Amino acid sequence: MADDTNKPDGPDGSPSSDNSGFDGTSGASDNLNGDDLHFNDAELEAAMADFEREFNQDTAGDNAGSGSPDSGNSDDTTDSPIADHTSESDVPDASDIEDLDNAANGAQARESVIETSFDDELQGLLGNKAKAAVIITRLTSAELLAAFCQLSDISAICLDDPQGAVAVLRNLNGDGPEAAAKDLTTVVSGMPAVLVVNRADKLEATMYLLGETRDNFAPPLLFSAAAPFVEDLMLGITPLDDILADNTSYDAAALTREQALAILARHTKFGRGNSSIA
Repeated sequence: MADDTNKPDGPDGSPSSDNSGFDGTSGASDNLNGDDLHFNDAELEAAMADFEREFNQDTAGDNAGSGSPDSGNSDDTTDSPIADHTSESDVPDASDIEDLDNAANGAQARESVIETSFDDELQGLLGNKAKAAVIITRLTSAELLAAFCQLSDISAICLDDPQGAVAVLRNLNGDGPEAAAKDLTTVVSGMPAVLVVNRADKLEATMYLLGETRDNFAPPLLFSAAAPFVEDLMLGITPLDDILADNTSYDAAALTREQALAILARHTKFGRGNSSIA
C-alpha cells in the first residue's frame, strides 16, 4: 500500500526531502546544490579578516619566544665578552709598542757590536789595525802623563806603576800608535818614550825621542823592565778592564786643556834657570 503520509514542507513551502540514507548516515553532501558552494562578499571578507588576525597572533608569539635571528646575532656580537676581549687584545697599548721598539733597538745594537768586533778582528789579522799599543815612560805620575797626552791630542788611559807610567792608546788604526808616540815626544821635549805595538800577533818595541825613532828593543827584555801588566795586556792574557780594576788610572780624554795645564803646574818645579818634573 502506498504511503500517503505528507512530508513537512520546507521553509519556502516546498516539500522537504529525506536526506537520511539507508544506513542512517547523512546524505547532505550528496544533495548540495551549486548555490551552497559560494560565499557572499561579507562572508569572504570576514573569513579573510579572521585568517589575517590568527596569522598575526601566531607570528607575534613566535617572535616573543625566540626573537629575531638577525637581531639576536647582532646583539650577541656586540655584547659578547669574546668580542670585547678580541677588540681590546687586537689593539696594542703604548707599553707594548715601547717594548717592541726596545727589543728591536737591542737587537740592532747587538748586531752592530758583532759586526764591529768581526771587522776589528779581521783588520787585526791583516795588520791594518793593532790589537794593542802602549807608550811606556819613566814618569812617576800617571796623572801627569794623562795631562801630557791631553796637550798632545792623544786619547789614552794612563796607569800608575813604580817603574814608570804607561799610556794605553785608543787609536789603533793604521799608523795611529806611531803618530801618538811622535806627538808625545815632540810636545814633551827631551822625554824618551817606548812604543810597544801588537800587530797581527807580532810585537814591536821602539824608542822615540824628540818625535823621531831611536832604538828597537826585544819585547822580552822590555817586559822585564816595564810594569807587570804590560806583558799581560800586549799578549792578550788579561783584559784591559781587569787591569784598570787593579790599578790607578786617569783618562786623558776626560781632561780639558785647563785641567791639563793645572796638573802640569802642580808637578813642575821651577828653579833658578832650570825646571824639573816631579
